[in-house]
Amino acid sequence: MTFEQLRVFVAVAEREHITRASEFLNLTQSAVSSAIAALESDFGLKFFNRIGRGISLTEAGKVFLVEAHAILARAESTRSAMAEFSGLTRGRLVIQASQTIASYFLPGYLVSFHIKYPGIQLAVSIGNTAQVVNAVINGDAELGFVEGPVNEPRLSVEPVGTDQMIIVVAPDHPWGMKSSLTAKDLAEGNWVLREDGSGTRAVFTEAMVRFGVDPATLQVRISLPSNEAVCRAVEQGAGATALSALVCSESIAAGRLVRVNADLLPRDLSAVQHMDHYQSRSVTTLLNMIRAGTSRERTK
Repeated sequence: MTFEQLRVFVAVAEREHITRASEFLNLTQSAVSSAIAALESDFGLKFFNRIGRGISLTEAGKVFLVEAHAILARAESTRSAMAEFSGLTRGRLVIQASQTIASYFLPGYLVSFHIKYPGIQLAVSIGNTAQVVNAVINGDAELGFVEGPVNEPRLSVEPVGTDQMIIVVAPDHPWGMKSSLTAKDLAEGNWVLREDGSGTRAVFTEAMVRFGVDPATLQVRISLPSNEAVCRAVEQGAGATALSALVCSESIAAGRLVRVNADLLPRDLSAVQHMDHYQSRSVTTLLNMIRAGTSRERTK
C-alpha cells in the first residue's frame, strides 16, 4: 500500500467514477484502475461495486475511505511539520476557498506571500462552503476560506474580512424602477441563485427569513454553480439574484445589471482550520498578512 494508491482510491471514491478521477489526478484510466486493483488484491477485498459504467463503495470501501483520509492527512501534517525546519524557504500550502474569496479577496494576499516566500508552492482550489469544510475536515486542504456560516465542532473559524451582498436585476426588470421591495415582491419574483451548499445561497436564505419570506416558497427558476454563470443569466433577463457587490461591480458599471434597493446584511469571510491538525508556519504567516491587511482597511 502506497500513498499514491491511497490518493487514487480517495479520488475515485469521492467521484464514484474512474474517468473523472483520472482527469482530476492527471493520470491515465489504466493507471487509476491498476492502483485500485492493487489495493483490492493487497487486502483481498472489494472496495467498489461495479454496475455498468458506474461504481459505488462497498461497506469495506466506506471504512477504508475514512482510514485513507486519516493517513493522507497525517502524512501532509508531517510534511508541513518537517518543512518548518527549513523556515519558509520551501514547502507547499494547500488552500481551498469559495468562489468570491478565491476570485476577489485572496489574490492580492497570495501574490504578496509569493513575492516574499517564493519557495512555498501555493496550491489553491475552488469549492462552495460545504466542499471547503469537507476538504479541511478530511485533510485535503490545510486552510480553507468560506463565505457562509460554518457549524462544525472540528473546525476553528476566524472572520478575516467582510463582504456586502446585494440584489441585482437586468436594466429592464420591473424591480429596477422600484424605490424599495416588499416581502410580496421577493416571494413572487423569479430568482437565479447559486447552488445549495454555497455560502452565497446560505446567506440569501437567511436574509429572506429576516424579510419575512419563507425560502421554500421562492420561485427559484435556475440554480448555477458559479457567480459568473449567475451574472450572465440575470443580465439576459432570467430573473433577480443576490450576489457579492464585488462580483457584480463590473456588470453594474457597464450597465448590464442594476442594483435593487434591498441590500442584504454584510457577511463574514472566514478562514477555517482543523482544530486537531498542526498549523504550519506558512498558514500562520499568510493569516497574519491577511489580518494586517483587513486591519488597515478598517482604519481607513
